[in-house]
Amino acid sequence: MASRGTESSEDFGDGRYGKELFEPEHPQEAERIDAAAQAYDPITLPRLRALGVGPGRRCLEVGAGTGTVARWLLDEARVDEVVALDRDTTALAGLGDPRLKVVAADITDESLRPGGFDLIHARFVLMHLPERRRLISRLAHWLNPGGWLLLGDAVELPDALDTSSVYRRTMDAMWQALKSTIGTDISSVPAYPHFLREEGLRSVAAELVCPPLVAGDPLARFWSETWGRMRPALVNTGRVDATVIDEAMAYLGSPRLAELGPGVMMAWGQRS
Repeated sequence: MASRGTESSEDFGDGRYGKELFEPEHPQEAERIDAAAQAYDPITLPRLRALGVGPGRRCLEVGAGTGTVARWLLDEARVDEVVALDRDTTALAGLGDPRLKVVAADITDESLRPGGFDLIHARFVLMHLPERRRLISRLAHWLNPGGWLLLGDAVELPDALDTSSVYRRTMDAMWQALKSTIGTDISSVPAYPHFLREEGLRSVAAELVCPPLVAGDPLARFWSETWGRMRPALVNTGRVDATVIDEAMAYLGSPRLAELGPGVMMAWGQRS
């Protein structure tokens, strides 16, 4: 079967998440990641439960962040082992569970050999990596027979009637800046179910969920913090200036806020 995932480096930045943008040592980075977790964990965790994760399972959490999903797998799902993999594992230092194995590594490292897993989960990781199609193949091959691969990445559903508001201009500038700086690309996310099929997985399915974007809620705080951290990169796109960014961030905290923000598309499949 021909792959849909041919990749090109044209117009993509060659930087890396955590280096050129969103450095883990920034004093607000853990808080920013936790805000996203508060918004998206209520979507991810029921899907993990529906896939039957539980005792007897060995799990890989790719891009473990501050460890919210890893903690749930250990404390609620009661799995046998979680391998929490991230390039920077500082935020995982407090997770003292003998069933947790913290691995400081880059998922693109070809020498990485973590063994086989009954569940592999990666959320908001592959969209930032130009090698995403190859990495999906790699993750699929790390599955044990009967194991599940669950991928989650962002999908935008922009309002076609709104092309010039401060919110839309700032969000569009963000995606352009992410792409040109670190190679983020969400255009192939809807194709993830096809990629999983190409890897021979069965019971492939997907869903898209857009959590509410409400002033003062974790998701609004996440976008406000993200835009604030990206301010120079946003201005460099030429789409916005400092005034537009300030107005967009104020809008995220306003009772006037009424937007369908980016959602998460989850795709999953099982190794035969």
